[in-house]
Amino acid sequence: MKLNYKIIFHFLGLLLLFNGGFMLVSALVSFLYEDGVTFQLFLSGIFTLIAGLLAMVFTRHHKKEMNKREGYIVVSFGWVIMALSGTLPYVLTQSIPSFTNAFFETMSGFTTTGASILNDIEAVPKGVLFWRSLTHWIGGMGIIVLAIAILPLLGIGGMQLFAAEAPGPSADKLHPRITDTAKRLWLIYFGYTAAETLLLSVAGMSFFDAINHSLCTLSTGGFSTKNASVAYWNGEPIIQYIIILFMFLAGTNFVLSYFAFKGKVQKIINDEEFKLYFKFIGVFTLIAAVIIYFRADISASSIVHPMVWGEAESAFRHSLFQVLAIITTTGFVTADYTMWTPFLMVFFFGLMFLGGSAGSTSGGVKVVRHLILIKNGFLEFKRTLHPNAILPVRYNKRAISGDIVFNILGFFILYMLSFIIGALGFSMFEIDFKSAIGLAASSLGNVGPALGEFGPANNYSALPPLAQWWASFLMLIGRLELFTVLILFTPFFWRNR
Repeated sequence: MKLNYKIIFHFLGLLLLFNGGFMLVSALVSFLYEDGVTFQLFLSGIFTLIAGLLAMVFTRHHKKEMNKREGYIVVSFGWVIMALSGTLPYVLTQSIPSFTNAFFETMSGFTTTGASILNDIEAVPKGVLFWRSLTHWIGGMGIIVLAIAILPLLGIGGMQLFAAEAPGPSADKLHPRITDTAKRLWLIYFGYTAAETLLLSVAGMSFFDAINHSLCTLSTGGFSTKNASVAYWNGEPIIQYIIILFMFLAGTNFVLSYFAFKGKVQKIINDEEFKLYFKFIGVFTLIAAVIIYFRADISASSIVHPMVWGEAESAFRHSLFQVLAIITTTGFVTADYTMWTPFLMVFFFGLMFLGGSAGSTSGGVKVVRHLILIKNGFLEFKRTLHPNAILPVRYNKRAISGDIVFNILGFFILYMLSFIIGALGFSMFEIDFKSAIGLAASSLGNVGPALGEFGPANNYSALPPLAQWWASFLMLIGRLELFTVLILFTPFFWRNR
């Protein structure tokens, strides 16, 4: 079957319209704060809107149905198109004059990685900082999921796109109609963002800082308006506890949030992934807190302010914050955790491979995949003793098909291969071993802070230009969960059948 290129370009045009619209919102923020770059941001939005409009007009006569191959192309190329057009606000305002740097920052934004090449974030105009945070927020739930909420207006079915975009091994539906699902997910997403903005404002953040950090928390992104990230507020623990709460919610399956609002608490309590996610956070926080309290100098690792409320509270808060920031791949930092003993540095590096829940905005492998891999591993012991027994893997009291188990095994193998190849790629640019493996794990898992030269106390400005393109590619395949992008590199994908 031949590819329907018209519908692909039509949809890419729609994505450009979304991007242009959000750029105009950033121009409005720039106008309100009188930061001097309103015209440049306005031009960025207009150029992007015109490009999107032209693409839609020239492809308006297209077949209405989209098959799976076209869905994969739209999702993968959609992310690239969004990142390419998203460089305009940086380049036109001269906030990031280099196109390579601007593309890296934008791809890091849309993939919710949070790695930045900016050396002085606080010197960047507020309108540009708002656009930077918006790239996180758009990418967090997925611009594709946003777009399929209005696909009925175009007469196009969106299930193929949702299957390619939805995070995790399966996409739980809240409603039989996929567009209604997208609307509900975005309503929850928007509601959480508004709630966090309000709470942070009440806790003492300026409204601008509050809305930017909310956009970046719910998307599990990690961009901050301060050079020291959330460590800027080390003297105000209540602010950090609010961010902790919303990082936890952002790393939880959004379907469970929907159930909570509907009063179906039992569904949350019985969800195996949520229980393991909660236990992981609790156990890992306890381990880190004990080691920090007895062996690490928290004040020495603090990026700005000294710790308050006593050593025990500081140890607990900073361990909980960093465990959540890495598991959910948010990437905010309150201290340089690479200075918290060698054990904790390796410990946090390992957490980069965990990820949050399926159906959340977090990156990484996802808790449900680890759960099924662990269950299948234990069953292999039983199968060895009882080779004729039929022992299916069960999740939430239901047997999982062998196809799903094989898919997860394949994903995990591909993920580890991508990590190894990613680290090898960075080493080709004469990056040291610790920094290379940290960059590979962080980029692929969309975490943000890495190790070594690119650790939490530093940024990515020292990364060579070619290495930035390599990191951007790893961010993209990590955000779209490998298969969606890598399948485009297989010859059989492009064969007309």
